[in-house]
Formats: sequence, structure tokens, C-alpha cells
Amino acid sequence: MNPSVHIVLEIVRKEFHQIRQDKRMLAVSIMAPFLQVIFLGYAATTDVKNASMVVCDADRTPSSREFIREFSNSGYFVDVYRVDSPSDMDEVIERGDAAVGLVVPPDFAERLLERETASVQMLVDGADANTGSILLGYASQIVAQYSQKILLETLPPAHGTAPARILPEPRVWYNPELLSKNYMVPGVVALVLMIITTTLTSLGIVKEREIGTLEQLMVTPIRPHELIFGKLIPFVIIGAIDVTIVLSIARFWFEVPLRGSILLLYGLSGLFVLTTLGLGILVSTISKSQQQAMLIAQFFFFMPFMFLSGFAFPISNMPEVIQYLTYLIPLRYFLEIVRGVFLKGVGMAELWPQVVALFVLGVLILTLSVLRFRRKLT
Repeated sequence: MNPSVHIVLEIVRKEFHQIRQDKRMLAVSIMAPFLQVIFLGYAATTDVKNASMVVCDADRTPSSREFIREFSNSGYFVDVYRVDSPSDMDEVIERGDAAVGLVVPPDFAERLLERETASVQMLVDGADANTGSILLGYASQIVAQYSQKILLETLPPAHGTAPARILPEPRVWYNPELLSKNYMVPGVVALVLMIITTTLTSLGIVKEREIGTLEQLMVTPIRPHELIFGKLIPFVIIGAIDVTIVLSIARFWFEVPLRGSILLLYGLSGLFVLTTLGLGILVSTISKSQQQAMLIAQFFFFMPFMFLSGFAFPISNMPEVIQYLTYLIPLRYFLEIVRGVFLKGVGMAELWPQVVALFVLGVLILTLSVLRFRRKLT
């Protein structure tokens, strides 16, 4: 066996022995991605269901009760509170006990009977603007459907034919049920993969510097490139295990459809892992302790990447200057890749711009990190 290869394999064996001895590192390697994908997969959702609603029914007729039931039957609202006066709704919404208020006027049924326009009042808690706008959209849709139903029931047909109307026939591609988990969970997979592999690499190297074993290796005949390869290979293997864990959870736990090639997704995940390993090495070269490594990774990489990659906020909504900045974020391209493979079943023919950008950024980051780490060794 080539002496250089033998040295690298011995360093790899030493790294795995240290990881096996360090129970915390082992837990971070295996359990952390499992728990993070589970928790973030449930938390990262834009779907709003069973929102509490306060109702003031001033009409108290069969028509008003049927109208209110349209809300509770939709699954989006839960009729929790009933009040006698619209002014009593303020306190319920201010306490946060209800997100939506519905006021049915006293002449609701009478206006419907006379084929006049009946107005109802909707009160929405706008403190959470996103949730408020979603609930307002749900409520508007329910009112529109009920209004169309009343129109068809009360309008007499002309000459024995049904009244003319336009019926939309929407077709939703890639995510027919419009489930936010199908969009968010693949993003969570990419985010967790970045956090785990970057953290493991940086902490593993910084820990060796803290306990002095890195300095001991530096005075041996081991050449810098042998040490670098020996330290990277274990984390590449751990990264492959983490890829398997997070993809399995997304597919079998959250039942996100995987319409593309699993082999392509594995290969491109490996390309992304090389980028995150480079980030981990970079963090280790500018950190003197594990706590410092965690803070640097958190504030200079994880948070900016999460906010600027399109995971939490659409890039198109950002200022133009910030949009240009997002082209430097590797997570942006991997999010497009993983969501495209999961939901759209796209292949290299559609993903090559993202793959090329991710490859270029990965090579640059990994090369600069290795060169900086090598200077630290000499």
C-alpha cells in the first residue's frame, strides 16, 4: 500500500475512534439531524388550520346559522366564542383568544330573501401579517362560494335553462394539494444538512486544537495534505449518513413525494456537503474554542444563509442589491435543486445552472479553506 494512503487511512481511523469516544459528537452526528428535521418539518409551515373565531350573530335565523356553519365546516376556522354585541369582540381578539371575528347583521336573512346585497363584517388580527392575510383569504373564499350558492338557488332559470355563469377549472401542478410541507420540508432537509456538516467539521478540528492533538500531529512526518484528507474523509462519510437520514425522514415520515432521481439527489447532496465541509474548515481556522466556532458559524453563516437563500423569504421580494448578494449563497442553489428533484422530478437538463453555480462556489470555498488550514499547519 502506498505510504501516503496508509497514513491517511490511519488518520481516518483515529478520527472515527475519537468520534466514537465522544458521545456528544456521536449524538450530534446521528440524532441531531433526525430531531431537527422532525421538529423543523412540523414548525416550518405556512398552512393555517383550526383558527379560533368569535361570532356575533345579530340575525339568529336559519340562514345566518347556515352561513356561519360554512366557516366551521371548512376546516380553517373553529367557532369558539359567541358574543351578543360587536363591541364585545374587541376584548376576545385583544386577548389573543380569537384570530378572526365575524359579525352577521340583523337583516341578513331578510336581504337575502329580497335578493339584495347582504354585508357581513370580518375582523382579522393583523399582528401576524402573514397569518392574517392567509385567514382573510380563506374567509373571502368561503363568502364568495356561499354567495354563488345563494345566487344559483334564488335566481330563476330563464326558459327552463340554468343561468349563464363562468366556472374556473384550476389545475395545480407539482403540489396539487397545495400543502406547504411539500415545499418547506425539502428546504428543511437542505438547511439541516448544512448546519450539521458545518458544525461537525468545525467543532471536530477546533476540539483537537484545544486538547493539543493537532499540534502533536503537526510535529510528525505527516504532510499537510495527508492530514487534511484524513480529517475530511470521516466527515464526508458522516455527511453521506446524514443525507440518508434527512432524505428518508422527508420521504417516509412527512410523505413528501419524490418525483425525481434519488441517485441524482444523492450526488448533488454530496456536492453540497463538500461546500459545507469547506465552510466548517474555514470556521475552524478563525476560531480558538468550540464556543467561538459555534457563534461564528451561527451569526456569519447559518442565519444569513437561512434568510438570504429563499428558505424563509422569497428572493424576489428582497431589494435588488440583496438579490445580487444571494448569488453568493450556496444554500440558494441547493434549495432549488432539492425542491426541483422532490416536487417537479427535474433532472440535470433543467438543473445544470444551479449545479454549475454550486460546483464553482464549492470549489472556491473548499480550496480557500484548505489553503488557510494548511497555512495554520505550517
